[in-house]
Amino acid sequence: MAVLVGKKAPLFEADAVVNGGEFVEKFSLEQYIGKKHVVFFFYPLDFTFVCPTEIIAFQDKMEEFDKRNVAVVGCSVDSKFSHWAWLNTPKNNGGIEGVKFPLVSDLSKTISENYDVLAGEYDYNEEGEMEFNGDAVAYRGLFLIDKQGVVRHQVVNDLPLGRSVNETLRMVDALQFFEDNGEVCPADWHAGDDAMVADAAGVADYLSKH
Repeated sequence: MAVLVGKKAPLFEADAVVNGGEFVEKFSLEQYIGKKHVVFFFYPLDFTFVCPTEIIAFQDKMEEFDKRNVAVVGCSVDSKFSHWAWLNTPKNNGGIEGVKFPLVSDLSKTISENYDVLAGEYDYNEEGEMEFNGDAVAYRGLFLIDKQGVVRHQVVNDLPLGRSVNETLRMVDALQFFEDNGEVCPADWHAGDDAMVADAAGVADYLSKH
């Protein structure tokens, strides 16, 4: 699996559904470059089980992401019409009604491939016919992208394992603290904790206090 940290996030243009029900053509992360940090995350499929818990958890924390000037964008291999239907299905019927951040349609699976989170691959069988081996959905990949469009953090979970939205916010805080102050963030750092200067003296000073 590719490590994209330190590299430019792969850009794309794709159909998306925004604001809970509006179709957008040629949606792109490029619109955020120079303006916002981005949390771009993949989930396997609409109308499933772990996925709505994650998506709703992100929506529940949108005020916190907004405070930090962070755009949240989801993506799966479903069509824009599937996204729209799910967004307009009440939560008590398995839907995600009330979610407002963009959901991108990766129907061609090229975005998942470019971010290297596709849970399978195309190959040729013994008869020379192309077939897909594995699950034709995305793993639970998440990428924190800075304002220059560079990936600064990534995590990829297997299909059954839901992610922590609070941990995502912690990583946003750590990145923004480093960008603003130049100090680095030690293990289990949270906003308001001591950071440290990235040299031998700084490490020694930090460890002596903790």
